[in-house]
Amino acid sequence: MNEKIGMVSLGCAKNQVDAEMMLFTLRQNGYQIVNDPAMADVVIVNTCGFIESAKQESINEIIELGKLKNEGKIKGIIVTGCLAERYQHMIKEELYEVDSVLGIGANESIGEVVAKCLEGVSQEVYPDKLCCPLEGNRIQSTPRHYAYLKLGDGCDNRCTYCAIPMIRGKFRSRTMEAIVEEAKTLVHNGVRELILIAQDVTRYGMDLYHEYRLPSLLNELCKIENLHWIRLLYCYPDAVTDELIDCMATQEKILPYIDLPLQHCNNRILKKMNRRGNKQLMTEVIHKLRDRIPDITIRTTFICGFPGETEEEFEELSAFVQEIQFERMGCFAYSREEDTPAYDFPEQIDEEIKEKRAEILMEQQMAIMEKYCQSLIGKTVEVVCEGFDRYAQCYFGRSRADSPDVDGKVFFSADEDNLPNIGEFVRVKIDDYIDCDPVGTVI
Repeated sequence: MNEKIGMVSLGCAKNQVDAEMMLFTLRQNGYQIVNDPAMADVVIVNTCGFIESAKQESINEIIELGKLKNEGKIKGIIVTGCLAERYQHMIKEELYEVDSVLGIGANESIGEVVAKCLEGVSQEVYPDKLCCPLEGNRIQSTPRHYAYLKLGDGCDNRCTYCAIPMIRGKFRSRTMEAIVEEAKTLVHNGVRELILIAQDVTRYGMDLYHEYRLPSLLNELCKIENLHWIRLLYCYPDAVTDELIDCMATQEKILPYIDLPLQHCNNRILKKMNRRGNKQLMTEVIHKLRDRIPDITIRTTFICGFPGETEEEFEELSAFVQEIQFERMGCFAYSREEDTPAYDFPEQIDEEIKEKRAEILMEQQMAIMEKYCQSLIGKTVEVVCEGFDRYAQCYFGRSRADSPDVDGKVFFSADEDNLPNIGEFVRVKIDDYIDCDPVGTVI
């Protein structure tokens, strides 16, 4: 079999893991995987459908691939992922370029759908979303030295602005044994950093074991030889327990880094968002983390312009950001998503106001980041080398404080006699920064 298959995976790392599992299935079915979609016979677009900008990115990608199809360069386009699950039959109705559409519950059927597509047969397959496989072999699409480790899928939080429970279904944990086994395989294959992901990492185990099991899982992962870093993403503040904080503080392999998507700090807005906890809880958790893990990097995200957010409530959020001084922060203008409760909330805010508030918050964060970078000058940080920038004529990588794709980089030079390899951990003395990216020299 010589047919070539290309994959374009959009959106979050959780979606990327699904794509890696589908790629393995296709290779097992005898297909050749190619990196360049223009060189493929069939291209799979693994879409994101979370917010409007992500949906538009997915649609634009499909349209661009449609041009290649019209030119006869590719034979078929298959749409999978969250956009396919959320809009189902509408995909083919609106996008004539598409041949087949699969809901997330049909990911394991990708081989059969590709075969039919090559025969000119279009399909639409939408089994129960809970059929989306949690286990399976993968073709790793990240660099060899790091990989995402998915603890589960789905979400029970039901935030009023979010379509994920509708798209992905209820929260489902993988067994601890299965996760540890996959982690061992990844490390055996060269992975040195595992990045733990799920829609809500801190809820891990509640459905299977009826208690928070993230600390127990972390303790097991830390036993794996040759694993160097473990990074935590998507942790909800109300489930950051003292046990978890103690585990992070005492286990050397767990990075002093945590992603806490807070979304807001005003108690009225948090209640309207259906977020658990309040401003006091958030503040207490942050202080506990910083007291117990002094060098911790706390990353968060906020939503500006949620329906009914007053100017005073936005000012409270701005003051909170200034007070806490997050080491990493992202901010988004509220995206009004159909079929979510907040879509029908009164007092929807003008797009221009939402964008302006988000811009103000990010400008504020840039000043905080600049201060943070200044504090690094003269310090030595551990960095994993990820490549050589030919334009800047120096190496680049990530420190403990930098998660792939969402955070920054560290740029550094090295002596000719001691040039680092990709995936190698080096110690870099910071002596400057450019655009909030530290710059230094290997020591």
